[in-house]
Amino acid sequence: MTTELMYLVAVTALTGVMWIPYILDRIAVWGLADAVGYPDSPKPQSPWARRMKSAHVNAAENLVVFAALVLAAHAAGVSNNATVSACAVYFWARVVHFVAYTAALPWVRTLAFAAGFVAQAVLAWQLLVR
Repeated sequence: MTTELMYLVAVTALTGVMWIPYILDRIAVWGLADAVGYPDSPKPQSPWARRMKSAHVNAAENLVVFAALVLAAHAAGVSNNATVSACAVYFWARVVHFVAYTAALPWVRTLAFAAGFVAQAVLAWQLLVR
């Protein structure tokens, strides 16, 4: 497996488990019956859990772009220091973004998001100039 594909698996796995803490908060706040049901007037979740859910949605939306770029690069045989570095930056940017969003650190969150975007742009550029 290439390094780029390994980072794609890591980002996908990270995104795949981001829901667990905010669902545990939902169970704690709503109770198990309401958490698995459809309550008419649910109590608001903890602020950190609401932010974490938003971070998860953002991660899933951006995973689509990252995965398409990594898979396109793999199919095209494009792998170099720039693509490997971009994938590593993307993974760590998503980790930082998730933590910063949950902890309400706006500048850190924004910079992490921007780093992830730049990493995607580097991947796209490597494909376009191939």
